[in-house]
Amino acid sequence: MSIMKHFNITFRPDGRQITIHAGATLVEAAGQAGIVLNTACGEKGTCGKCAVNIEPAGRSVLACQYHIQSDLTVTIPPESRLFEHKILKHGIDVLKKIQPLGRLEHADAKEKIFGLAVDIGTTTVVAKLIDMTTGQCAATEAAVNPQVRYGDDVISRIAYAQTDEKLLELHKVIIDCINKLTAKLCDTAAIAAKQILQMCVVGNTTMNHIFLKLPIKQLGQAPYRAFSVDAKDVSSNDLSLQINPTGKVHTVENIAGFVGSDTTAVALAVDVDSAEEMTLVVDIGTNGEIVLGTKNKLYAASCAAGPALEGARITYGSRAVEGAIEAVVANEEDITVDVIGNCPPRSICGSGLIDAVAVLLNLGVIDSSGRLLERETLQTRLPRAILSRIVEHEGQPAFVIAYSSNDSKPVVLTQRDVRQMQLAKAAIRAGISLLQKKFNIDDSGIKHIFLAGAFGNYIRPESALRTGLLPNVPIERIHFVGNAASSGAQMILLSSHYRLLSKKLARKIEYIEIANEKDFASVFADCMLF
Repeated sequence: MSIMKHFNITFRPDGRQITIHAGATLVEAAGQAGIVLNTACGEKGTCGKCAVNIEPAGRSVLACQYHIQSDLTVTIPPESRLFEHKILKHGIDVLKKIQPLGRLEHADAKEKIFGLAVDIGTTTVVAKLIDMTTGQCAATEAAVNPQVRYGDDVISRIAYAQTDEKLLELHKVIIDCINKLTAKLCDTAAIAAKQILQMCVVGNTTMNHIFLKLPIKQLGQAPYRAFSVDAKDVSSNDLSLQINPTGKVHTVENIAGFVGSDTTAVALAVDVDSAEEMTLVVDIGTNGEIVLGTKNKLYAASCAAGPALEGARITYGSRAVEGAIEAVVANEEDITVDVIGNCPPRSICGSGLIDAVAVLLNLGVIDSSGRLLERETLQTRLPRAILSRIVEHEGQPAFVIAYSSNDSKPVVLTQRDVRQMQLAKAAIRAGISLLQKKFNIDDSGIKHIFLAGAFGNYIRPESALRTGLLPNVPIERIHFVGNAASSGAQMILLSSHYRLLSKKLARKIEYIEIANEKDFASVFADCMLF
């Protein structure tokens, strides 16, 4: 059995190190480190915007064209990062408003001032500590949304919070989670909580309402209207948030009952409002959202994808944490995996799940209906090492993605896991197809696709295409933009320009309830197939 080599890549000035398989590009490596590079040309090497420096010589290379064959230290300049130039372009104009407040109330005039950009997802909560002087991210923390114990999707949370008491219970749980993340961020950056004077919070409409203690009962009843879609500015004290007592909290505009401020933030981050050509934005999460259109007309829809692509309902699924398989690659004789933290694999996150299914489809282990085939039917078609991975797990067909080590069990993908992935991707793909019908366009009519989500640091475009998660377009049209909701929240936190733009953008996007579309059932069924 051949084993593909893996190499250690260190990124400066971030100080992040990952391990990745030989032959991967520096764009892939940066993505796995949670760094999103500017690949405007679709990684064809023509725009020159992903230039990085190979140390110690400082040799400049294009990250999309450089294939890794050794351990490397790489410096990434600000202009090569996707969202960096947008933050710098309009300046850090919120700073002049909060500096006097800090001096008059609690902060020492010499102390740095910070803000928080928070993305409250149904499954995952991400918080970024932002230096309000430079606009740079000083630290990032993430955690499972503790509300999952009340149900792993928004419908179950809405069903739970039918009384004021239970709504308050969900509210306290998320406030406690954000306070814990804030404490970790402060420890990492060695700052005091009183230095945090601003917070920008985004999330789907249900998460937004729970955070603000707004009623959510009506979100579970037709016509599924939000109590409020407006932006809110409230005191940190009113929400019991443990930052500066004079701190201000801004929540971004929602679009509709099931398309929230996180979608507004993603749309802002990728600049869909300026799109000259047909552009698709897909934010993958438990409550997946899509936006399609140009600067002239934009539609949005919500897809009940479920939490599978964030690791839930998958036998060995997890968030993108240490020990999670984040990429699966086939070589001539077997498969190999990239693992977060360069340690024995213990689970598989969303990006690894999409990769794994794509690889098994290419190998013929999974057929177009999603069925895992028996070893006997594949004897003459596959190498022995891959055949040996086809097993039975708890009474159902399964495939061993990674074998057990001294301190971990084997990570297997079961038939049930494949079905969960099919349901998630079908919900997203059906939503996209129904929005395409609004513009009367086929897949070729989509010129740009921005793929966002917190399900993993990087997803290979070829895997998204092979599984049918995305429309069938040339691969260079697909751009992975990471957790763009957090990036959009950061932009709104720092700039009044973006705060105003987000308000206009939310009102411009027209929401479509895809479950009410007459073709929904048939389109969804078609999208279940690979």
